Amino acid sequence: VVRVTRRDIGTAVKATGVIKPMTGAEVNVGSSVSGVVMRLFVKIGDHVTKGQPLAELDSRELVARRDADAAALRVAQVNMEYAQVDLQRRRQLRAAQIISRSELDLAEKTFSVAEQQGDQARATLADSNTQLGYTQIIAPISGVVSAVSTQEGETVAASFAAPTFVTLLDLSRLEVWAYVDETDIGRVRIGQKARFTVDTYGDREFDGTVTAIHPKAEIRDNVVDYVVVVRFTPPHDFVLRPEMTTTVKVDLERHVNVLALPIRGMRREGSRAFVLCRSASKTEQRWVGTGIRDDSYWEIVGGLHEGDEVLIGNLNSQ
Repeated sequence: VVRVTRRDIGTAVKATGVIKPMTGAEVNVGSSVSGVVMRLFVKIGDHVTKGQPLAELDSRELVARRDADAAALRVAQVNMEYAQVDLQRRRQLRAAQIISRSELDLAEKTFSVAEQQGDQARATLADSNTQLGYTQIIAPISGVVSAVSTQEGETVAASFAAPTFVTLLDLSRLEVWAYVDETDIGRVRIGQKARFTVDTYGDREFDGTVTAIHPKAEIRDNVVDYVVVVRFTPPHDFVLRPEMTTTVKVDLERHVNVLALPIRGMRREGSRAFVLCRSASKTEQRWVGTGIRDDSYWEIVGGLHEGDEVLIGNLNSQ
């Protein structure tokens, strides 16, 4: 005997998948300058916040270069101030017709050159300060240190590509890549609700929403799948990690809190459905109306009430 109960019933596309970091959620933090790693402030598993120092390079050479550029700027400013005073004086002399026009033009040229040299010195000093700032490796995002690629005392070279110091991962920005078979992908739409489970948490279901469908297929073992991206809000009481295997169900149609009967209690005669109901000591046949179904239950839209008892198995054995 089975009973008619209320439950949620829906049709869904099933697929396996993996948890992946969103774009920008995993960052390889490197250095734009070469040098010796003087200090490394983090290790694998540490939580860091945006702007937190991660490592420090030997900055003595760049400090010396900065100081030299600062001195060059001061010299350029002195030259410009002298050229400006000389220009004002020669303008007065020219107004009194004491010097020729060519002498005034030469003073104006000298001042203009000194002015440009001052701008050049300021730009050079700004570049030196920028290069010096690169010796402090700062976290660009908040997250967890998932890998450390260098150690204190190592020399890093940034000639062609920035060497990676640490890899940061933001566990609050994850998504599921569900690999949907080509026979089912036509029924999946952006915006549909989805649910998934991971092996480590058993039957705990996490809710999400389909946000993208990759147009290019992924062929594995001659099976054509399409990646369906499911975004979800990270749960507070469980930690989900990249590359965890997931079992995904994309809801195509879902009816909430409806009358439902296990499939094994349903019988058919032609295109019509009926059940055998037990009432007191007798058994009666009752025609029923059905709606959608899932793997285990039919939705009952007419003919039965909540709590009705339905017989299962062979009629002759009842």
